[in-house]
Amino acid sequence: MKIILTHEVSGLGAAGDVVDVKDGYARNYLIPRKFAIRWTKGGEKDVEQIRRARKIHEIQTIEQANQVKAQLEGVKVRLAVRAGDAGRLFGSVTQADIASAIKAAGGPEVDKRRIEVASPIKTLGAHATSVRLHPEVDAKVNIEVVAA
Repeated sequence: MKIILTHEVSGLGAAGDVVDVKDGYARNYLIPRKFAIRWTKGGEKDVEQIRRARKIHEIQTIEQANQVKAQLEGVKVRLAVRAGDAGRLFGSVTQADIASAIKAAGGPEVDKRRIEVASPIKTLGAHATSVRLHPEVDAKVNIEVVAA
């Protein structure tokens, strides 16, 4: 099935890309979660609009990405969450929580879709995450999860 991506999808493409995927993947995952729309001849006009919007919001050069990377890696991020006696969280820490904690710690505003967490954060302590700033630049952010 031919689709137009409306958001960046890891391993598939960026917003505005027209890609071919399996029918079930598009029908059951990408389209319901609003990551993509079906490709039509009229949809080609939407592609250009999506690409223009993407260019406004994304980091254009590697130099800009390296500046943001230096800011992110210099920020000390603490995230206070509810936890039980054994140090297990009630739920888990999401990418949106991490993005807001970075902003609150004085770091740059980061899109939650660009934050990659290796495994779900469900315990107190220090955790490492990665932020994709540019196709060639990733920033490592250390997060300290503490009980609220």
